[in-house]
Amino acid sequence: MSSTPSIKPQRSDKCIDSQAQRHSPTTPPFTRRAFLSTSLKAGAAAFTAGLLPKLRTSAQSRYNVLFIAIDDLRPLLGCYGYPEMHTPNIDALAGRGTLFNRAYCQFPVCNPSRASVLTGLRPDTVGVYDNFKYFRDTVPEVVTLPQHFKAHGYHTRSVGKITHGPHALLDTSSWSAPIWREFWKPVDKATNPSWQALDVADDELEDGRIADATVDVLKEVKDQEFFLAVGFNKPHLPFYAPSKYFDLYPPQTFSVPIDSSLPKDAPEIASNPKGLRGYQDISKYPPFDDAKTLELIRAYAATTSYVDAQVGRVLKQLDTLGLAENTVVVLWGDHGFHLGEHGLWRKNTLFEASVRSPLIVSVPGQTSVNAKTDALVELVDIYPTLCDTCQLSTPPQLEGISLLPVVEQPTRPWKTAAFSQLERGSTLQGNSMRTQRYRYTEWGQDGSRGVELYDYEMDPDETVNIATQPENVGLVAHLKERLHAGWHAALPDGHPQVPVPNTLPWDINDDGIVDIRDLLLISNSFGAETPAAHPKVDVNKDGKVNILDLLLTAAHFGESSALASPSAHSAVSTEHFDLVEQWLTEAHFANDGSLPFQRGIAALEHLMNTATPKETVLLANYPNPFNPETWIPYDLAEDSEVEIHIYNLKGESVRRLSFGFQGAGTYRTRSRAAYWDGRNAVGEPVASGVYFYTLQAGQIKTTRQMVILK
Repeated sequence: MSSTPSIKPQRSDKCIDSQAQRHSPTTPPFTRRAFLSTSLKAGAAAFTAGLLPKLRTSAQSRYNVLFIAIDDLRPLLGCYGYPEMHTPNIDALAGRGTLFNRAYCQFPVCNPSRASVLTGLRPDTVGVYDNFKYFRDTVPEVVTLPQHFKAHGYHTRSVGKITHGPHALLDTSSWSAPIWREFWKPVDKATNPSWQALDVADDELEDGRIADATVDVLKEVKDQEFFLAVGFNKPHLPFYAPSKYFDLYPPQTFSVPIDSSLPKDAPEIASNPKGLRGYQDISKYPPFDDAKTLELIRAYAATTSYVDAQVGRVLKQLDTLGLAENTVVVLWGDHGFHLGEHGLWRKNTLFEASVRSPLIVSVPGQTSVNAKTDALVELVDIYPTLCDTCQLSTPPQLEGISLLPVVEQPTRPWKTAAFSQLERGSTLQGNSMRTQRYRYTEWGQDGSRGVELYDYEMDPDETVNIATQPENVGLVAHLKERLHAGWHAALPDGHPQVPVPNTLPWDINDDGIVDIRDLLLISNSFGAETPAAHPKVDVNKDGKVNILDLLLTAAHFGESSALASPSAHSAVSTEHFDLVEQWLTEAHFANDGSLPFQRGIAALEHLMNTATPKETVLLANYPNPFNPETWIPYDLAEDSEVEIHIYNLKGESVRRLSFGFQGAGTYRTRSRAAYWDGRNAVGEPVASGVYFYTLQAGQIKTTRQMVILK
């Protein structure tokens, strides 16, 4: 490297009442089994059978996982061949693990990329193409990476930015404890510059506090099997860091990229010109002059060094607690980042600088350390890799493959291509494929809005789009065919992976799915010694089989470790309604307010809503006798308008509760049953005595009696 090294990519080819709102019609539940059969590319094989390294044959417990995500981090790191960069901690991690030199994100925008990594699915399957959609809305029954580990007994925690956006705090299914994350405060660009060297300590900025919190969480979970996800914000804009990190980079450290315009003959749609505009110190769209370019590159480098220091604090704590020898560490950036290449800044393009991400995997005891590989890999591969590493069953719907064979043998032949995509607006999509030598990109249907082809062997800086050159007609046709064949066709040779024999702790009968049969086995064992036939009924292993064991299992109802499990058992049938009600009654009686009770009760109440009853029925109110308020449960066999009318013994109307149009289902639990506060139509408490209440649902009218005692 010269004394003023360039930052360009490496040159190798490498009721009328309020009740009406509570009873608004809902769509039928979207079950996980339906999701697997309709929304996923089922049967996606992980071609690694016979290749998995035996890294854990003598271990007494499974590996922990430290999952480090860094926002907007490109591979501008010392370990990636940039000695001018001060990143000693990430470099040290690479020294004890495997550095993937050609790792590519599936969508170079924060939210879609992270949704893909966390679900193990590609953007077209997840249906997230922007920073606003939440993957739980598009694929509601998906099992995330941490959720899968949690289902297998791991304690899962999240510190900092893992899922993008405010929806992150709603994802309680993935985490064993509340997420630690500071409230996002947007920067007023009009009054703040794009970068600042601040006279502050590390922990006066958010990433320093994220490191502090992570150090504390590691102390807390050190005696458990844990999956700890840590998400750092920098080097995301604005480039703010303590001054000492700017001091690491004298002004002459960097040189500007050789290109400040789009590649010759590239379609204009390939550009992302908005970049940095809006900050106080930036009044125009890029490209910028050389002085501003170098100023911003230096600021990006400083924030990278700042986040490297925070990574170092976390890794040091891992070592201090004696956890390093038993913890897999994965460090990744959610996508690349333009620093002036093609006159562009930030991400949101399909050029190499935008889609190429850093990825480092360190597995205790791996054969090859300080290893670098040019194997083509994708961030969607992280999910299955961690499953294999920790000897968990790998969900068959995942759309990546385990990288463990490459960790063990970095020169192993691997994928023939990596795939990325992008949207311009809401209708125009770009699809890109990176092979060992080329990048081929189509914009619009079959490239109707533009085609790009770059030869990295002859033109590593993407200066010329050669897609339209006559001599490349055959090459373009070949690459087009490969792009349209998709990721399945690019998988390495091998055989389908043999699943690790591992069942869920809550799958009492080991049939591959947590369903009503598991709950029945536990219920039938209440108060008895643990039966030899089904020892897993004592779920929490406290020597007693009781309602808590049932609630712990109910909280995982529908989870599966086998794709072929019958879907008929992923819901509760009407014949079990009364039994579920009994469980709920016992659970409410024993409820100590703890999280397991709350989750289990919520799960049982949800089960009551998963099937359509055979007939419309008005059930006995509870509590009965009424004092001081009551719930009126009922079943609806079909969608209908619902009204409940309360009368006294004289036949005089006391109160009318109108709920509007209700969907077929059960309305038995307190969250769904009709609620009556014991007052008449003018708000006066009614007297003790006998009353009648009538349910009018469509053409059906039924009446029951209630007793009020005060």
